Amino acid sequence: MLAVAKRVLATEARAIEELALGLGPSFDEAVQLIFNCKGKVILTGMGKSGLICRKIAATFSSTGTPAFFLHPAEGAHGDLGVLSHDDLIVALSNSGETPELLELLPLIRRMGLKLISVTGRPDSTLGRRAEVVLPVLIADEACPLNLAPMASTTASLALGDALAAALMETRGVSAEDFALVHPSGALGRKLTLLVEDLMVDSAGVPRVSVADTMREAIMEISSKKLGFTGVFDEQGSLCGIVTDGDLRRLMQAVGDFLDMRVGSVMTAGPKTISRGGLAVDALREMEKYSITGLFVTNEEGGNAVCGVVHIHHLVKAGLQ
Repeated sequence: MLAVAKRVLATEARAIEELALGLGPSFDEAVQLIFNCKGKVILTGMGKSGLICRKIAATFSSTGTPAFFLHPAEGAHGDLGVLSHDDLIVALSNSGETPELLELLPLIRRMGLKLISVTGRPDSTLGRRAEVVLPVLIADEACPLNLAPMASTTASLALGDALAAALMETRGVSAEDFALVHPSGALGRKLTLLVEDLMVDSAGVPRVSVADTMREAIMEISSKKLGFTGVFDEQGSLCGIVTDGDLRRLMQAVGDFLDMRVGSVMTAGPKTISRGGLAVDALREMEKYSITGLFVTNEEGGNAVCGVVHIHHLVKAGLQ
């Protein structure tokens, strides 16, 4: 069985390699047709080709090219109403003679829609009726009987990915564009979640004044459960921080420090981040300085604290 698996994978890999070697000007023409389409890209195919169409349509849509799958048999029974005069049709058929697809050709022609065919027989009816033909010429299927579509569908799927990638380059699709249609994915979260989406607001910020005692600082750290407290001056501006690590070090060095003033113990200049900054940037700052939290300000470089963000908030949001 291992030998069978290796043969199947080798056959499908070879089919993709041969497809890449055979690509020519028609690929550029197809990319330009799709790029210039003012409506939707409608992919259609029967059986296994239809399943490949669904995946290509999903990839197109997620990378900046609005696309839908149209089942050709359902299309002939009313679903053709989804078509508009600005649309473009991409039809997949290994034989190029799939009856359900051929039934759609008169309407496609009557509506003046452009047709790109992906087929193993460029001289077929589907191939001859298309403005652009993308040949997927397969020497052998990976099926032991050389009957079930395996290598041909794999190559067609890879060709769809190649079209999607070329269109992304042509459109100049950025990671930010990609994230907008993938808000729940890891990339989407990294590029869309802001610090203000995850921060604890002002009421939850641990805070003591420079004149408070370390006893009061310990109580504040314990009550807010973030492992640190901000230190604020008489004007209410952030001027320092005391962490639970500071408490451990004081205990070892001084022993009885509870009545010491916070201002004599704090670390000045705590790290801050703007509320409008990306949450992933907050994570990078924490990793850079080996800290567990940042005070949040209304503007970059400001010291008017409006919140605090902790590494636990970022981990919970799936940013790490």
